[in-house]
Amino acid sequence: MTHSYDRKWISHTVLERFLRYVQINTTSDQHIEEIPSTAGQWDLLRMLHTELGELGVEEISLDEHGYLIAKVPGRGAGGGSADGAPSIGLMAHVDTSGDMTGDGVKPQLHEEYDGKDIEIGNGYTLKVQDNPALAEYMGDTIITSDGSTLLGADDKAGVALIMTALQWLQDHPEIEHGPFEIIFTPDEETGKGMNLFPVNKLDSCCCYTFDGGERGIIESECFNAYIAKIVFTGNVVHLGDARGKLVNAVTMAGKYISMLPQNESPEATDGRYGYYAPFEISGGLDKAEFTVYLRDFEVEAMQHRIDMLHDLAKTIEGLYPGGSVEVHAKKMYSNMRDHIAAEPKIMDLLEEAIRQTGVEPQRTIIRGGTDGARLSERGIPTPNVFTGGYNFHSRFEWASLSTMVEAVETAINLIRLWGGQK
Repeated sequence: MTHSYDRKWISHTVLERFLRYVQINTTSDQHIEEIPSTAGQWDLLRMLHTELGELGVEEISLDEHGYLIAKVPGRGAGGGSADGAPSIGLMAHVDTSGDMTGDGVKPQLHEEYDGKDIEIGNGYTLKVQDNPALAEYMGDTIITSDGSTLLGADDKAGVALIMTALQWLQDHPEIEHGPFEIIFTPDEETGKGMNLFPVNKLDSCCCYTFDGGERGIIESECFNAYIAKIVFTGNVVHLGDARGKLVNAVTMAGKYISMLPQNESPEATDGRYGYYAPFEISGGLDKAEFTVYLRDFEVEAMQHRIDMLHDLAKTIEGLYPGGSVEVHAKKMYSNMRDHIAAEPKIMDLLEEAIRQTGVEPQRTIIRGGTDGARLSERGIPTPNVFTGGYNFHSRFEWASLSTMVEAVETAINLIRLWGGQK
């Protein structure tokens, strides 16, 4: 059954939360193994822990690795407990990407958007030509940073809308709903966020990450992802006496990178095409190393990419006698497709929840991943849901307030729809 929501209240509440949360610097650091990798994530996690308690949630845990889990019991007719309905999870991550600074975020509100380019500040312009989706949001409130930082909609929009959905349900004790769990995680952006996640603490049969983008988009398929470290060892002699003796590790690394197929890079691919993405390089004459991200939707194609790295290593060793190349590949996450497809109800109820907001859902793929991919592998199927954010990891990141409101309603509808399942 559909419900008429007070969109003015939801809009005010989710915006207030979002503006507060984005001003906390929660940039994660891929070079730090500790989880959470940065102190700022703890600041937001502790704030959320307090706010969950203030909203009347009694069962809340925040462990030593920054995993925040809150359990809300179901509610039957007359406000009593609900029996028999399965629990579901709503999940978002608190960290923001290190690709662009998140220190000193100053969110800017562009109310009653007029359809023109937006001057966001510091000499930067959000151009309609580069952001055709803006045309859908005439009259809306568009939120940006001031151009000196990212905004942090990825994923503080998700955090804010989940908290707003909870607040709405707590403020309406007459509404029946099933049990649900709220999960906030650290270090999603580093790919390590689920490494120590206590999945045994969850009761949910499935979960939904609110970590997506444009209005109505839902995702049940993502990349398979590996990270590979390529290590080059050379042979160092004095440069003045180098002829026929020096093996330069930096030169070896440069040659290796140049041999990666340029038509299989992130900037040259879209849709279902995977890629190699050199990410970071360091070193000197004796030793050099670089990190490369590998992405593909199919397991067989991913194995081909790993094999390619090893073949290139042998080629480089042949070109530079006396030098050596090591390839260390490690899986980050897998495609969540098959885990979710095994339970069609998960997507069917999500689509119904979105339609009840007046939006038509659109299924697509993620050219990336979420914590939901890792959770799906561990037995809890977890598709991804829109939040209204665009241009993630960029100074040109922006969010639509009206879409954030629709995402709040989607979360509430999901909890209510699952409450009718047995």
